[in-house]
Amino acid sequence: MFKQALKLIRKYDTVIIHRHSHPDGDALGSQLGLAALIRDNFKGKRVYVVGDEALRLPFVNAKMDEVPDGLYRDALAVILDCGSSRLICDERYKTAAATLRFDHHIYCEKIADLDVVDSSYESACGLVAMFAKTCKLKLSVASATPLYMGMVTDSGRFMFDSTSSRTFALASYLLTQPIDLNRLYYDLYAEDFSEIIKKADNMHKIKFTAHNVAYIYTPREELPDCEDAAHATSSGLVGLMRDIKNVFVWVNFTEAEDGVHAELRSNRCNINPIAVKYGGGGHKKASGCIVPDRETAMRLLGDLDALAAEEV
Repeated sequence: MFKQALKLIRKYDTVIIHRHSHPDGDALGSQLGLAALIRDNFKGKRVYVVGDEALRLPFVNAKMDEVPDGLYRDALAVILDCGSSRLICDERYKTAAATLRFDHHIYCEKIADLDVVDSSYESACGLVAMFAKTCKLKLSVASATPLYMGMVTDSGRFMFDSTSSRTFALASYLLTQPIDLNRLYYDLYAEDFSEIIKKADNMHKIKFTAHNVAYIYTPREELPDCEDAAHATSSGLVGLMRDIKNVFVWVNFTEAEDGVHAELRSNRCNINPIAVKYGGGGHKKASGCIVPDRETAMRLLGDLDALAAEEV
């Protein structure tokens, strides 16, 4: 599949790179990393990155390109880190001459002319790094740094069980470039003291079901008054429950304009079928969905509780 992907990239003079909306480190890292790889290895190609602003990663300073509709007519559109077509940041990929996807989520649907999908990878960045390594593409700091960032963030700093010997081998491969690790980790994880206090306050909101599913529910009126507040809260709070003893399943619910955002996590169970049942998807132990209201969210919580009961 890598050779077919390389053939597609070679064929088109214009490449427009997409990823899922509200990008995390893996979505943005794979997008910027692949763009740099193509620019470094195929001189003369026009490479564009499109999508919404990366509000969760302001230090990356990733400026998205403004691409006119007509440019897609003779272009290759690449989709990264996206298992569901409804989550792709710009629907104009459908109008491209050809489409290519690199993704590590559980396969749910065919999205591109060529889907390179392997859920055994800890990150889409890891998959792109393997593509670069297998195809003997030239690395640079510009390509290696965002790819390494995505591997770090999606593997939970190499702590999640999706991490494998291959993960470390690919990290080592990327570190053949002089990545500034001190700066990268500081930018990723240093927090304002006010944010640390907020996290401590939110710890008091954690509740538990009968079979010890931990959950937080944040009503819309409690969200901070800032852009992308729902997505930031949804992704930010779920990690607070990760290390609670005897908790094997946890979920964060955040009310937003489009419904209740649910972030499902586990360190033992396959929670993906429950996310899929409610219109979402993701990975076996990290999935998400958006449900219409609190009542539906509580039904989802009940399904998680039944799943957790099997572990008791």
